[in-house]
Amino acid sequence: MTSPRSRKQVEAEIKQELGIVPGFLQSIPEAYLDYEWQLFKKLELGETLIPNKYKELMGLAIHSETKCQFCILFHTEAAKLFGATDEEIQEAVHYAKASLGWSAYINGMSQDYDAFKKELKQIVQFSKSKEPAHAN
Repeated sequence: MTSPRSRKQVEAEIKQELGIVPGFLQSIPEAYLDYEWQLFKKLELGETLIPNKYKELMGLAIHSETKCQFCILFHTEAAKLFGATDEEIQEAVHYAKASLGWSAYINGMSQDYDAFKKELKQIVQFSKSKEPAHAN
């Protein structure tokens, strides 16, 4: 494993990428800064298997539940930066609300997990059977 770069080197790269070194990155201890920046740069800013717009909408949906105002603001603005519309942002938050509501209901009613799993497999099989056959 290579040694992490100095704070000065990492902060120079951060400033080149973001225009400033935000306080949340300034507060990371030097021993971890290079690692944290590399991870942030790859997952938050870089292209991965999931397009950035969708990652940010997922982040917004998650933090709508954790109620972290910092994360909600960050992921909302990042989603917009990566092309999300106001309607897509609203849908992501609404989806989180609906999904969490079902989780509360199913868990609160102590639904049987194995029965749920069996029913879900039946639903998936049925849905697949309704899909139009692909032309070869």
